[in-house]
Amino acid sequence: MAVFRRTGGMSPITEEQEQVMVKAIMIDKFGTADVLEWREVELAGPGPGEALVRHEAIGLNFIDTYHRSGLYPLELPHGLGTEAAGVVEAVGPSTDLVSVGDRVVYIGVPPGTYIEKRVYPADRLVRIPDAVSFETAAGAMLKGLTAWYLVRRSYRIRAGDTVLAYAAAGGVGMLVGQWAAYLGARVIGVVSTDQKAEAARANGCSDIVRADDPDFVATVRALTDRKGVAAVYDSVGKDTFFQSLDCLRLHGTMVTYGNATGAVEPFSPMELAKRGSLYVTRPVIFSFIVERDDLVAAAAELFGLIEAGTLIIQVNQTYPLKDAALAHQALEARQTTGSTVLIP
Repeated sequence: MAVFRRTGGMSPITEEQEQVMVKAIMIDKFGTADVLEWREVELAGPGPGEALVRHEAIGLNFIDTYHRSGLYPLELPHGLGTEAAGVVEAVGPSTDLVSVGDRVVYIGVPPGTYIEKRVYPADRLVRIPDAVSFETAAGAMLKGLTAWYLVRRSYRIRAGDTVLAYAAAGGVGMLVGQWAAYLGARVIGVVSTDQKAEAARANGCSDIVRADDPDFVATVRALTDRKGVAAVYDSVGKDTFFQSLDCLRLHGTMVTYGNATGAVEPFSPMELAKRGSLYVTRPVIFSFIVERDDLVAAAAELFGLIEAGTLIIQVNQTYPLKDAALAHQALEARQTTGSTVLIP
């Protein structure tokens, strides 16, 4: 039987630690959504600097499919999930950053949020504002902070910029569109259907390009008087990388932050030179929130915009946690919009 150590991975627990039985989604091998199993595991109690969180809502993110498939390998057996919101049920010794009863949300590794309860370091927990629901927090934290580091750190959008955003009707894409528009940018959104085009326009995109447009680059160039865009936010990966480079203006920035079609293959830096001395960055969220102060400040900016109504979090799909496989299938089939939340 699997036993969770305090931070969510796998290791034996000692006899003196309190143990409880909880249900979790686990994988014993990499593969399609069929490898997800709903079963009981033993959970150790919180130690120093840790808190036990009862999950009320769990965010579904594309990175979960990377962990499940083995694109981002895990030591098996292992749980999945990097985002959850819930209530603190207990705290360990020397834990004063949160208290029993606090409503909290967190993102982090190792994966393991697809579980009814979890013990996690208290310094990684962020309090949820009273006006924000568990479902909104779970649907917003990882996607919202991803949008934050994209438009506020990876390429700092300035008023008057034109940017290109892939998956513009997805959870991150909708927030990138809203946030970029709020900052004064013109957003060109990439979508796959008419329905998603409508959703993208309602979330900050002034122009739309279809993902299957055979003249994709020419279309983007035509929308920018042939100059190209200041930045591309590309979550697709291998299949669109060079296409995205071709859409950039002189000295433009390519932000590749996802691998929906696989990892980008090695390329020569001369590809950047011949397209106009371009910049490329491959950011990950955890590099921007290493210190607790940075995490809290980023979350405060995110939740402040949510409370002000500037950012609208759309939780458009919910599934019971035990049906996580169905949620994965829908996500990979591009049948979802906005955020998807799993309910324990």
